[in-house]
Amino acid sequence: MIKTRANKILIVLMVALMHQKLISQSKIWTLEECIELAIEKNISIKQGQLNYEDALIDKNTAKANFLPTINFNANHSWNIGLNQNITTGLFENMTTQFSSGNLSLGVDIYRGKQNFVQLYRSNLALLARQYQIEDIMDDTKLLVANAYLQIMFNKEIVNVQKTQLDLVKTQLERTTNLVEAGILIENDRIDLIAEVASQEQNLVLSNNNLRLSKINLAQLLLITDYENFDILTEDLDVPFSQIMEEGPKKIFEKALSFRNDVKLAIANVEIAEADIKLAKGNLLPSLVGFYSFSTRLSYADRIRGSGEFQEIPIGFVRSSGEVVNTNREILEVIGPLPVFDQLGINDGHNFGIQLNIPIFNGLRNRNNFRQSKINLERSKNLMEQQKLDLETTINQAFNDTKGAYTLYEAAKKTKDARLTSFNNSKDRFDEGIIDSFNYLQIKQSYDTSVSDEIRSKYDYIFKLKVLEFYFGIPISM
Repeated sequence: MIKTRANKILIVLMVALMHQKLISQSKIWTLEECIELAIEKNISIKQGQLNYEDALIDKNTAKANFLPTINFNANHSWNIGLNQNITTGLFENMTTQFSSGNLSLGVDIYRGKQNFVQLYRSNLALLARQYQIEDIMDDTKLLVANAYLQIMFNKEIVNVQKTQLDLVKTQLERTTNLVEAGILIENDRIDLIAEVASQEQNLVLSNNNLRLSKINLAQLLLITDYENFDILTEDLDVPFSQIMEEGPKKIFEKALSFRNDVKLAIANVEIAEADIKLAKGNLLPSLVGFYSFSTRLSYADRIRGSGEFQEIPIGFVRSSGEVVNTNREILEVIGPLPVFDQLGINDGHNFGIQLNIPIFNGLRNRNNFRQSKINLERSKNLMEQQKLDLETTINQAFNDTKGAYTLYEAAKKTKDARLTSFNNSKDRFDEGIIDSFNYLQIKQSYDTSVSDEIRSKYDYIFKLKVLEFYFGIPISM
């Protein structure tokens, strides 16, 4: 019975594993899914999110600066050594114990508005961390889109190589028949055999390039099952976009309004301005209010009157010799007062205000203020450089896109012309008008034009996607 149940469990596990494997094999990734997964697993984005959490903690700390500070401290001490015995009045080696406690409260009355500035700065830092994360996401999207298009390009190249291999194999069969019929010579067939081998080699290289491009994208997505990884195959036509009619200046002006790298540079300038205010606040006087409550405990024995009196001689009358006595209360040793009684008796209060005026601190505060001003200028320069880099990048991207489209149109015309030439050469080759050498030269020119057209098409599509991305258009196929 136990063995039968174990076999059933084993079968269920095997079916589940096979089902999971089939699911992983059948998964075809779209561009949107790749981008989403890349953003989810990107290590730089995860680091940025940790930095964002740090900024959140800094903001909570800045908010807490408005609250009063409350501290409590207590101590208990043992005094071992020569002490006076209260019962005998003699000094003896003994141990005494004492306890004390103190509760203090402090509140900022004036600190040069530093608490307000610190809260404002923490909000800016939080915003800057968010811009930084979104900027990394933007770069990740472009990186994934490029890798995705590279796979699509290699897939088309593989299909072209397969078609060309089938074509040359068909031509080899026809040539073999023509050679046997005496229309063509044996060298023509040998040349085509060599061309078949060359096309098979090109197909192997194309498949290797396709596999490497899949591995590249899978690594971006942190997917380890390279062999079963694949993307959705789409018939991607050359898109028409109105963005080419906008012009680089308009694209740049719009990019300034939403690009996260520009927002990050602006936020860093505002943070530097806040740092100047914080440094300036350290040069101003500060006013702090304080209050403290303290009490103490003693564990030593006490002496008190017993209520009984006895006569004790204190002298005598010289003339008569009569002894002079006095009544003195008899003392007794008792334990210490109860704890709560001592807390009330020994308590004390201390309160007031404290004014701090910075006069000379080794020029530390003043140098911090000067360095903050330098950092502000540095942040402004970086912001302007960021804008200049963005404008240069957009101008370059616009020119590259325009040139890529022109190159694609030329490659398409070249391919169409060489296709006509290739079709004509097949007929002339079959008729024996041209030999295999000229035929293969024309074919190789046509093959090259096909590859050039595909390459120029995907080059244009990617550059167009980049330009659209700078204009605020989401990446999609």
